[in-house]
Amino acid sequence: MKYSKATNYALHTMVYLITLPKGSTVGVQSLAEMQGLSQTYLSKILTKLAKGGLIESTPGVKGGYKVAKAKAEISFLDVIKTTEGESQLFNCSMEHNEGCMIEKVMIEAEQNMKDDLANKFLIDLVNEMDEKSMNKIKENAN
Repeated sequence: MKYSKATNYALHTMVYLITLPKGSTVGVQSLAEMQGLSQTYLSKILTKLAKGGLIESTPGVKGGYKVAKAKAEISFLDVIKTTEGESQLFNCSMEHNEGCMIEKVMIEAEQNMKDDLANKFLIDLVNEMDEKSMNKIKENAN
């Protein structure tokens, strides 16, 4: 199983945005530079995160992106579902009269993973960051 690179960048972006001081924003250029991405590519990811209600943008010279919902409520699953969608990871390709036992096992495992990711919050990572990392983040904030 593999998540897309967009999910990787979305998770890193969200952790960064959660570290920003209240009321601060960061522009797409700074976010893209920090991750070594093009602004165009990152903008597509940011659009998904905004449509998913996880972030919001503020226009203008001092504008940028910030977290849109309570920081303590954003789980890994929220970000993954926003970037990847909600399709099943496994779909049986065989036709069975009574259902596929392999698919049953795979769906159960996928649900366990979703439950685990739904109970892992990005703020917990932020709370474990050291002071040096936090200071670097504050320097990049608007």
